[in-house]
Amino acid sequence: MAKYSKGKKVKVGKSYAGLGLFADEDIKKGEYIIDYTGKALTEEQADKKGGKYLFEVKKNYYLDGADRKHTARYINHACNPNCEPDIYGKRVIISAIKNIKKGDELTYDYGKEYFNEFIKPHGCRCAKHKK
Repeated sequence: MAKYSKGKKVKVGKSYAGLGLFADEDIKKGEYIIDYTGKALTEEQADKKGGKYLFEVKKNYYLDGADRKHTARYINHACNPNCEPDIYGKRVIISAIKNIKKGDELTYDYGKEYFNEFIKPHGCRCAKHKK
């Protein structure tokens, strides 16, 4: 479980996938970084809206991080990530699963369903698949 704090300093910047979220300070394994935030939607609303920034929190409860003010939306997929999301009630927290150096891009594995729908058709662009 992540060590809670006010969160870590992060910044949006240019990434292999367009924009990404980067550590603006060193982050230790296990530390809390940021919450994934967004507008709360029911499953019906989420299905109707669609989009790449929907996070299924639990049955019939989704967070829509499409609005650019939701900073964690910029965390990109990686097959070998340095972060992971954890769900606590209706809260999604992102914490480090490895030590992260200042300037490193923050990534987590989006999961098989998302990967198959949005990433696989275009090819994964994460560092693991770069030549």
